[in-house]
Amino acid sequence: MKLDCLFISAHRDDTEITCGGLVIKLVDQGCKVGLLDLTRGEMGTRGTAATREREAKAAAKIMGIAVRDNVGLHDSGVEFTRANALKIARYIRKYRPHAVVIPYWEQRHPDHRNCSLLVWDACFYSGLKKMDLPGEAWRPFKIIYAASFQETKPSFIVDITDQLERKLKSVEAYKTQFFDEQGRKMWLRGFDIFEYMRVRARQYGVMIGKQYGEAYLLKETMEVEDVMKLSVKSI
Repeated sequence: MKLDCLFISAHRDDTEITCGGLVIKLVDQGCKVGLLDLTRGEMGTRGTAATREREAKAAAKIMGIAVRDNVGLHDSGVEFTRANALKIARYIRKYRPHAVVIPYWEQRHPDHRNCSLLVWDACFYSGLKKMDLPGEAWRPFKIIYAASFQETKPSFIVDITDQLERKLKSVEAYKTQFFDEQGRKMWLRGFDIFEYMRVRARQYGVMIGKQYGEAYLLKETMEVEDVMKLSVKSI
């Protein structure tokens, strides 16, 4: 299966929280979208790997994605090694995405940080024709970083006004994580995670003159073909 876009995160529910709006928006636009989780969630305080798998499938159904796969690395043990990068490179070749979306490279959780570093290397290794990997060499055209909860200036913001409620429902699918007040307030110094997602989405939406948005970052400079079609008013 060739995908238009592959979202790669360390844990089941990471993609839903950080960029579920973009996932759903791409699906709404007719793109073939997939999610790749690096771990199975066996180290989670709540639930088990088995319950996380069921919840991930429920979330995938809400988002309408084409495929969800799992690399099977150790939860809380996603180490930045060449061997792990090559494991991920197998999936890059398998799904041949035009774009990949990954976590921002500065992270509190080591798994999230190393996921970002590993996928960059995996995309490089996947494009080497002589690399000992199954499938044909493939290198994604674009690598995009999810930056909605990072204190950094985004390269661009995606309008997710029509997708926000479905995004929140996809996160709610993780019932073992967020079924009570304690679970909902485990994240970010006691704030309710759903309230926080809505507030941040509103913040980014205001920046582009829309109701809700998600922030993303690029390392490269983008080309503008027609400056007369640039969006967002200056003054």
